[in-house]
Amino acid sequence: MSNSKIKSTRARRVWDSRGRPTVEVEITLRYGATGRAIAPAGASVGTGEALDLRDGGKAFGGFGVETAIDAVNGEIAGLLKGRVATDQAAIDKALIALDGTANKSRLGGNALIATSLACAHAGAASERLPLWRYLATSAGIEEPKYLPLPEVQIFGGGVHAGGRVDIQDFMVIATGAASFAQALEWTADVYRAAGQLMADDGKLQGVADEGGFWPAFERNEEALETLVRAIEAAGLEPGRDMAISLDLAASEFGGKGKYKLIRDGRELNSDDWSGQLVDWIERYPIVSVEDPLAEGDKEGMVRFTWAVGKKVQVVGDDFLVTGAERIRAAARDGACNAVLIKPNQAGTLTETKAALDAATKAGFGAIVSARSGETEDTSIVHLGVGWGITQLKVGSITRGERTAKWNEGLRIAEAISEDDDKDGPLPPVSAFPWAR
Repeated sequence: MSNSKIKSTRARRVWDSRGRPTVEVEITLRYGATGRAIAPAGASVGTGEALDLRDGGKAFGGFGVETAIDAVNGEIAGLLKGRVATDQAAIDKALIALDGTANKSRLGGNALIATSLACAHAGAASERLPLWRYLATSAGIEEPKYLPLPEVQIFGGGVHAGGRVDIQDFMVIATGAASFAQALEWTADVYRAAGQLMADDGKLQGVADEGGFWPAFERNEEALETLVRAIEAAGLEPGRDMAISLDLAASEFGGKGKYKLIRDGRELNSDDWSGQLVDWIERYPIVSVEDPLAEGDKEGMVRFTWAVGKKVQVVGDDFLVTGAERIRAAARDGACNAVLIKPNQAGTLTETKAALDAATKAGFGAIVSARSGETEDTSIVHLGVGWGITQLKVGSITRGERTAKWNEGLRIAEAISEDDDKDGPLPPVSAFPWAR
């Protein structure tokens, strides 16, 4: 126990994938074990998620984090000194109480999540365990036996790509893959094929925030058409080997029952927009739809889930913001059947686990997810494996802040694979009634 007592807590300014400052926290224990973690940041942000503390003013466009760093090096460091790092629940409870606000706005959600995750890393180090195994042991979970199924961006849009298409993410899921490694191999083939098709068609504009292609499509549906072509060009069968997943981030182009599709030159009401999505689901191999309606359009979410929830995954992100009570309410209402798990939305690791537990109890699927503003931190991969989350979303298969996470998954695969199979088994078919 004394080995896991916290000696010091220190924060520093580091940089995220947008070139913006963010907070890294390093916790050192009494006998030298350390843990580090970095706070990510989102572009499309739900109104109910933990609030990053930024400095404002002219420096770094207002995105400075010196106030949050001072909070860690001052109040938070004082609070944690001498506490037991392996008692994650007590650490997080104390952090929440110290902040004293509903949305972590006084000390900053960025300060708190980096501290909470750093504590978990330090606790794992004190036990001489990798974080994924430490989390599984702490949660009373049997030895993990699989890697999450990757969900990978091919085209970026919305606020991730200057609004070039209205929809935020066009992704693929290797529903027919036999292993984590094979899922990534197939996805890389699709990514390359998509790039070549876009170059041939004169549609390639650049790279979006999460590493996917920044497209020059004229219509939103053109992205779906091109994605199917790319799957086929990669030698895969759409709907069997590789399926499509969409993150609509509908709050970015809709609200008050109206959805304005700039790329298509149309404004639709809630039912008509849902009807458009249903039409795409019927005509394309779409198996997962995230935030299909704006976060305030609960009735629309309920109707959409009723219409398609038995055959596709309806995921709440901005709608649920990794909040246990919101998940329970959505389950009662029949809105969504899956949740995106983002630790920085909740603010602490304990609150993140509470959200996952609420989703499991409700029978929801779960996807552990990175943010659009990311770093080389790989904590979410360990959360996915250690807590048995069946899906992982970190952006595209390019850019170091993304590949750091996919590559960490490959390393973990070697540790958990049986019979010298180093590719990393995926969850059983029963985990994906909508796809596999």
